Amino acid sequence: MPDDISAYITHLTKGFSLQETAFSLFQAAVETELPAVLWRLPNTQHIQVLVSKKTQNTLPPLEGPTKGFAFHPFQVSETSPVKFLPADIYFCGKADEKIDVSATEFPERFWAHFQKRSQKQNAQSLQTWPQHPIGSVSAIQRDVFEQTVATAVNAMQAGCLEKVVLSRTKTLPLFEGFDLLQAFLQLTNLYPTAFVSLVAIPGIGTWLGATPEVLVQIDRHHVFRTVALAGTQPITEGLTPADAIWRQKEIEEQSLVQRYIISCFKHLRLRDYVEMGPRTIAAGNLLHLKTEYSAAMEEVGFPNLGTQMLELLHPTSAVGGMPKAAALKMINELEQHNRRYYSGFLGPVQIGQETNLFVNLRCAEVGKDTVTAYAGAGMTADSNPAKEWQETELKMQTVLRLFQASES
Repeated sequence: MPDDISAYITHLTKGFSLQETAFSLFQAAVETELPAVLWRLPNTQHIQVLVSKKTQNTLPPLEGPTKGFAFHPFQVSETSPVKFLPADIYFCGKADEKIDVSATEFPERFWAHFQKRSQKQNAQSLQTWPQHPIGSVSAIQRDVFEQTVATAVNAMQAGCLEKVVLSRTKTLPLFEGFDLLQAFLQLTNLYPTAFVSLVAIPGIGTWLGATPEVLVQIDRHHVFRTVALAGTQPITEGLTPADAIWRQKEIEEQSLVQRYIISCFKHLRLRDYVEMGPRTIAAGNLLHLKTEYSAAMEEVGFPNLGTQMLELLHPTSAVGGMPKAAALKMINELEQHNRRYYSGFLGPVQIGQETNLFVNLRCAEVGKDTVTAYAGAGMTADSNPAKEWQETELKMQTVLRLFQASES
């Protein structure tokens, strides 16, 4: 490996587009069994990439100085541990920006594969990617899901809890010629306002997604942000967010998420925050209700507010329920699958002096020959099992529309 790594990389990527450079780094990492991630932040154009020598099983403080990418499950388990990918190699995907290599003694095999990729000008697609060691989860049939919803509704009508989010899965075979990187690129084009990501971690698996939901953000000015996002309805022809009419069920569901965030602020005794909303937003083929919260961390005297709120927020009532303990207990009793990293959270930490964590929604786990999508719906005492099934179908289409050739 040359002493001047930046000059070496510049030489290898001469004539590359920014996208080709990012994809080549990701491909070289996957081919040499190193953890890697591609992502594109909402309302931006550039694709970012990060490669690690190895993962860590704990998250650093969100306020810095450690840089990397967080990948956290819904519930931590032996098969779904916390993963943090240090930014050993990072490229922001912008013109005139160099690839940042912070690790010493990076594996020679990585540079060998990267050099091969540069010589092929990104001509070949990925043939393999990391698999989960226990394989794909079982698909949930409609009658089983609807019976589960009915059980939850009966419990809420009896006053056992206010809300619970129940999820299901759907598995399709991968069609011949499936291209993982092209699927990622399609998602970036289809959903410009979403956080689009492709995470590949040996021993954990490969996850592709386009999530609309912010969990915790800390910008370079040390402003903390989070959102309450709940309520769902499909976008129909001629319907705009300004024209949306919401049922009482969705309004109450959103209100529960708002109250939970405010309860977290109260727990920390934080009084000075800004609340904006709720308002209707479009996310792909769906409409949601969204309320935004922010606080200037230094001004309010909470320099570690992001880390503190993350501990309180996850899992939010938008993916678990209210009260939290009762909802999680019901999820563990009723759901027949392990959510793994669905409804966990993911995102860059202190990259570009900012932290952007998102709830891992509208996502799918890509196996060797199959893809498994996950989706959930918020249940209240007024929920209708058939409508909740349809809501999960709509949510799954965010990602599964890329795989519909699999069903033909």
